[in-house]
Amino acid sequence: MGSGEAVSTARRLLKLRADEQPRLRRIADYMAGNHASVYVPAGARAEYRWLIERAKVKILPLVVTVVSQNMYVDGYRPKGSDDNAAPWNVWQANRLDARQHGVHRAALTYGASYVVVMPGKPVPVITPFSPRRLTALYADPVNDEWPIYAIEDRVENTAKGRRRVVRVYDDQARYTLVGRPDGSELALDGDDAMMRHGLGVCPVVRFVNTDDLDGDGVIGEVEPLIDAQDQLNMTTFNLLMAQQYAAFRQRWVTGMAPPRDDDGNPIEPFRSRVDGVFVAEDSDTKFGEFGQTDLKGYLDSREATIRHISTLSQVPPYHLLGQMVNLSAEALAAARDGLDRKIDERESLFGEGWEQALRLAGLAAGDRAAWEDTSAQVVWRDTSARSLAQTVDALGKLVTMLGVPPQELWEKIPGVTQTDVQRWKATAEQGDAMGRLNGIIEKQMSQPDLQSVGEGHPEEAA
Repeated sequence: MGSGEAVSTARRLLKLRADEQPRLRRIADYMAGNHASVYVPAGARAEYRWLIERAKVKILPLVVTVVSQNMYVDGYRPKGSDDNAAPWNVWQANRLDARQHGVHRAALTYGASYVVVMPGKPVPVITPFSPRRLTALYADPVNDEWPIYAIEDRVENTAKGRRRVVRVYDDQARYTLVGRPDGSELALDGDDAMMRHGLGVCPVVRFVNTDDLDGDGVIGEVEPLIDAQDQLNMTTFNLLMAQQYAAFRQRWVTGMAPPRDDDGNPIEPFRSRVDGVFVAEDSDTKFGEFGQTDLKGYLDSREATIRHISTLSQVPPYHLLGQMVNLSAEALAAARDGLDRKIDERESLFGEGWEQALRLAGLAAGDRAAWEDTSAQVVWRDTSARSLAQTVDALGKLVTMLGVPPQELWEKIPGVTQTDVQRWKATAEQGDAMGRLNGIIEKQMSQPDLQSVGEGHPEEAA
C-alpha cells in the first residue's frame, strides 16, 4: 500500500473497530467491578449511596479464572514424536509459558483474542493482544483462516507527550501511523512506517471462545452473566439495607412527651444500659419494641442467584460459594463434569489457534517444513482434580495390565512439566546405557581367557 492508501485504510478500519468497543468496554467494566448501579431514588441520603457502593459482589472474574487456571499449553509435538517441534523454541523465547494465560483470559472474557507473529532476530516475535487493542477483518469471519486486514490501536507516552499509534497489517507488511491522542492528523511514521514481513498472509491469529457458524459474533463467558450479576448486586443491597435499618430490635414509647433542651429541641428521654430502668410518671405511657428483620430470606436469595450463575457458567458451586462438604472422589468428579467438558472444548478451540500461530512462527523463522506440518499438535497439561495416589495407581495399572510403556505415561502425572519429562527420559537413557555397558563387562569377565591359558600351559592347550 502507498502512503495515501495506508492512511485511508487505517481510518476505515478504525470506524469499523469503533462499533464493537462499547460492548467490550461494558464487559471490561464489569470485570473491574464497575457495575451498573441499583435504583437510587431522588434525594437519597449519603448513607443510602454508601450502601450502594458496598453492594457489589465481584463474582464474574472468578468465572473466568476457574476456567483459565485449568488451561496450560505444555508442548508442541510433531505426529508420532515425543520431542517438541522446532517452533517450540520460538514459544520459549517469547515467554509464552506465562503470557499464554493473557490470551486465554482475554478470549474467555470478551469472546476473542489475538496474537501477532512477525519476523525478528534471533527468533520471530509473538505478541498477544486483547480485542480492545486489536481488531481483525475477515472476508468470511466463519471459515477464513487468515484475516484480510488487522488494526492495532493504542495511545503511548513519549518524551514529547502522548500520541496515538495505529498499526495496520496485511499479507505483505505492517504499516505504522502516528497522530494526536484523539486520532486526528494520522500519518505514516517516517522510517518506521512500513515493515515488510513477506509471509503471504496477514500475520494475525484469532482465538475464539465459541465456534460461531452463523457469523453473529463470538460471545465470552462474562456477557451472558451480566444480568445475573446485577440481580446479585440488588439482593446484596437489600440485605445491607435490612442489616442497617431493621436487623436489630427498636424500642418505642407512647403517651409521653419527650423532654426538650433549652432551645426547645426534643432530646432522647432514655439511654439504654444494663442496670437501667425506664420510668414514666403518666400511667397511660406504654413501652414496646419492634421485632428485627429475619435476614435468612436475603441470604437464601443471594445463594440461589450464585447457584444460577454456576449453572449458566458450568463452574461448580463450591468454587463460587466457598462451601465444600465431605465429597467422595466420585461425587467430586460428578460435580466437575460440566467444567471438565467445557475445558475440553476450550482446549480444542484454543489449541487450533496456538498450532496456527506456531506454524506461522516456523514460516517467519524460515522453516518451511514447520509451516507445512499441519499434523503437529499442542500438548495440554492435565489439571484434573485427582489425588496423586489415585493417578499413580491408575497409571500403574495401565503399565501392568495393558502393557503401556511407563515413559509414555510420565507426562500424565499432575504437576509434571515437559522439562521434567525430558530430564527423566535422559536420565533413564543414561541408566540403560550404563546397564548395557555393565552387562557387557560382566559377560566378558565371566568367560575364560583361552589365549592366556594356551600360552601358559601348552599341554592343556594340546
